[in-house]
Amino acid sequence: MARRSANLEMMVRAAIKAGRHLVRDFGEVEQLQVSIKGPGDFVSMADRRAERIIQDELARARPDYGFVMEEGGVVKAKDGASYWFVDPLDGTTNFLHGVPHFAVSVALQVKGETTTAVVYDPLKDELFTAERGGGAFLNDRRIRASGRTDIGLALVGCGLPIRDWKGRRMGFTRQMEAVADHVAGLRRLGVASLDLAYVACGRQDGYWEYGTKPWDIAAGILLVREAGGRIGRIEGDDRLLDEGTIIAGAGGVYARLRGIVEGATPAGEASA
Repeated sequence: MARRSANLEMMVRAAIKAGRHLVRDFGEVEQLQVSIKGPGDFVSMADRRAERIIQDELARARPDYGFVMEEGGVVKAKDGASYWFVDPLDGTTNFLHGVPHFAVSVALQVKGETTTAVVYDPLKDELFTAERGGGAFLNDRRIRASGRTDIGLALVGCGLPIRDWKGRRMGFTRQMEAVADHVAGLRRLGVASLDLAYVACGRQDGYWEYGTKPWDIAAGILLVREAGGRIGRIEGDDRLLDEGTIIAGAGGVYARLRGIVEGATPAGEASA
């Protein structure tokens, strides 16, 4: 077990504290009448409360750091360089429908480089952590991306553009059909941060999705890299957090998966 930095310790405490509240709220949302207004409002409240817990915990310890948050937007860093990327409830739709698969995601970026990452699944009590140059861990045990090299044996996760014309314009249906012709199985789990964490620990051999937000993937990107996996963006690898199509994979299947996805993307869209 690697020794945690002070920043990682703070992030872990904040994520676990927020996660405990989400677990309690999840127990309540399962009892709500399934309607658009009732559960939706409740989940929004749970989301904001979890975000406030994380923001309060981190701001108290590092008052000069800024925030990039799903609900609260951007809070400018007083030091001009350090930002927490916070998704307090990744997998809101799962949460709303009583599907027990969601996570808290927190990353620290300093001068444009992600240095520290936490993805916490509170229902399974699975804590994924990584620090740049220090490896990736699940509940303090070292994890690595899978050693699989045959894409025909690969299990691959994906996103699914729902009510997203731009995402469909990127050719998701063609991408999905092309990937399905080459792999052992496809999964759509609905939680980008956990999809990336699962690539990092070898549960999935690859993953791709269009339209993720910075707070969805900032922590997962570092997890994949520190676990020995590869990650890129078909619109350009230099700005991974920008809107686009993120692709991650074990070292042995990444290039093949990326080639398949890019080959099925309409001409001109991959460089959009």
